[in-house]
Amino acid sequence: MSFEISGKIIAVLDKRGGVSKTTGSPWSVQSYVIETKEQYPKKCCFEVFGEDRINQFAIQLDEDLTVSLDVDAREYQGRWYNSLRAWKVDRNVQQPAAPVQQAGGTDDIDAVFGAPKNTDEPPF
Repeated sequence: MSFEISGKIIAVLDKRGGVSKTTGSPWSVQSYVIETKEQYPKKCCFEVFGEDRINQFAIQLDEDLTVSLDVDAREYQGRWYNSLRAWKVDRNVQQPAAPVQQAGGTDDIDAVFGAPKNTDEPPF
């Protein structure tokens, strides 16, 4: 199961790592907390697995992101644990708002649509 969450990164947790018992390969994982920008904000802790992805995503504190997550659960000693792993990160780049012009009279309308070339003809 996958889903997306958008918000601001409010915590970058310490990177953890080790060596796999089965393959002998090194591994690393880093966790982050994102907070949504809703009326009632929600927080979600997710992780990025693998040094290459940690470096590729380069997630920083206070960044606005949309994160695509895979959801999984696993059992360990009779207890179940959820896992939310990021597989895609998009930066939410804010575009500056274009200035809004408001028409206050006929002079403003002429400025926007152009004054009629021949005053005997309608402007359309």
